[in-house]
Amino acid sequence: MLSADQSRSLRCLAEMMIPASAEYGMPSAGDDVILGDILQSLGRDTDHVIAVLQTLDAMSAGRFADLDPGRREALAARLRETGGEALMCLTRIILQCYYRDDRVMRSLGMEARPPFPKGFEVEQGDWSLLDPVRARPKLYRDAG
Repeated sequence: MLSADQSRSLRCLAEMMIPASAEYGMPSAGDDVILGDILQSLGRDTDHVIAVLQTLDAMSAGRFADLDPGRREALAARLRETGGEALMCLTRIILQCYYRDDRVMRSLGMEARPPFPKGFEVEQGDWSLLDPVRARPKLYRDAG
């Protein structure tokens, strides 16, 4: 799990990624409820998230959360330039948790519910798009 300082830095980074919108009445990704979901959703990606937060702290020469907003923005921009798997994992978690929040779902005109068991109607597409996948060799071995 994350330390209190790491959680504060994660909140700052999440708020920078998706800031609150007073115009649309939308929370930031650092909102208490959304951040709680993020923290519970880290799972197997916890090490990646910690690596990103440690990188930010190293770049900060202290704690990322303790910097002024302008300095945090500059360091986050440097972090985006370097990218990497760890940052990609963190970004995925933040976006996933943000867009499954009921308030966000409603603002997008979607019913605030899980996609199943009711499901969603999906327009039928061009099945020939799967031909390259079907043409690939088998990626598994038969269970014997």
